[in-house]
Amino acid sequence: MSAARAAALVVGLALVALAGVACTQKESDVSESTSSTSAEAPSPVVLASAIPVAHTPAGGYGTTMPPPVLTTCTEPLAAGAADLRGMWKAVVVEVGGQPAPAGHKAYGHVERIEQCGDRIVITAGGVVHDMRCDGTVENGVHDVAEADYTTPISVVCTFENGVHTLRPAGLPVEVKRHLDGDQLVWEYLGFTARLERVGPPEMTPPT
Repeated sequence: MSAARAAALVVGLALVALAGVACTQKESDVSESTSSTSAEAPSPVVLASAIPVAHTPAGGYGTTMPPPVLTTCTEPLAAGAADLRGMWKAVVVEVGGQPAPAGHKAYGHVERIEQCGDRIVITAGGVVHDMRCDGTVENGVHDVAEADYTTPISVVCTFENGVHTLRPAGLPVEVKRHLDGDQLVWEYLGFTARLERVGPPEMTPPT
């Protein structure tokens, strides 16, 4: 092989090698670019205050719960707030420490509890009670009573040592909810019920 031909062959091989390097570098750049553009930016936090306050429909919602209220909220629960979120169903009802009579209204009671930040929405018995648990009248429940879906109510709401407490304005009454293991204890007027979580707030209510 002549010296000129050998030199040409060497130059050719060198050009092939350089092309391979350039191609590899280009593929790497494309991969990095694709990776960087495909990475999703963190979603902004949706605060409880950004979601309109829900209210009981005129005459109550009937037998079908309206859609959840706080589904899109991503704000962490407020400090001191117990996590009561879920769809709950009463399994035990007591009056004066004894089993309630058959046919008591709380047997089979189902309620949905949603929470976000210091806000909590309790949907049950035909009413939707939406509140901020900050101890103020202004941000408490402003809705209607379950008894007739007409009587206006104003209720102050707090979390006290993990207990969700409702105090109707002007009345010496307290309604409480707290966790006891896996159960929700609901202390209402004249009875205490224990409820089991049957699923998340978004589920279809059990019958």
